[in-house]
Amino acid sequence: MSGTKESLLVNTQTAKPGKEPVYKRILLKLSGEALMGNEKFGIAPDVIGPIAEEIISAQQLGIQIAIVVGGGNIFRGVTGSAWGMDKAAADYVGMLATVMNCLILQEVLKSKGAQVRVMTAIAMPSIAEPFIRLRAIRHLEKGRIVIFGGGTGNPHVTTDTAASLRAAEIKADSVLMAKNGVDGVYDDDPRKNPHAKKIERISFEDLIRQGLKVMDPAAVSICKDNYIPIVVFDFAKSGSIERIVLGEKVGTLIGTRVGGAK
Repeated sequence: MSGTKESLLVNTQTAKPGKEPVYKRILLKLSGEALMGNEKFGIAPDVIGPIAEEIISAQQLGIQIAIVVGGGNIFRGVTGSAWGMDKAAADYVGMLATVMNCLILQEVLKSKGAQVRVMTAIAMPSIAEPFIRLRAIRHLEKGRIVIFGGGTGNPHVTTDTAASLRAAEIKADSVLMAKNGVDGVYDDDPRKNPHAKKIERISFEDLIRQGLKVMDPAAVSICKDNYIPIVVFDFAKSGSIERIVLGEKVGTLIGTRVGGAK
């Protein structure tokens, strides 16, 4: 494990017996679209419930989980720009959409027995805690699931970049990119090209060189510079998060698996 990584405490009180996790602290990136299911807008109850159960099941392995949720199921900044909105204003609306998703996911997780904290990049003291790095780490060490909302608090920045930034700030061992119906990275769009080949593992350098669209370049750069591996997987496949945490081959691994070691 990289020498820059600090010793991580895990929630051993509820840990499942068995195989040792290869990741002790993860950042899960959920797109807003992933919460829609077959709906055209908003959140599908039959989707968010199983997602919450997957998260709790993975946490019971004794790991620490932070989450960044997108807002595309409610509003996308690019859509607002297309309507003629100022880009910055549209992005702020998108940030508020992420907070709405965070609060709903928090309540679903709490209803299933999890301890959860929502932290936002933009101060909203009546509904969430402000993002403070050391406080977020402390919540994780106490066995709480931490959900980050509001992106980075700045316009012109994607939630993918927010996920990578938060992962670096909390010293996460890995970023898990949950995709809807796509089980990894392919050499071409599998929805358009039936002959597209899945890539099981790729370096950051090759990902960038080949121009493969997984996250925006800024997000990839943050993970690369901080030796944080990315796992791209299909969240709809039951048990995927738990299997990834245990080191099984799921989806596509970008970078080096364990703890961001070179």
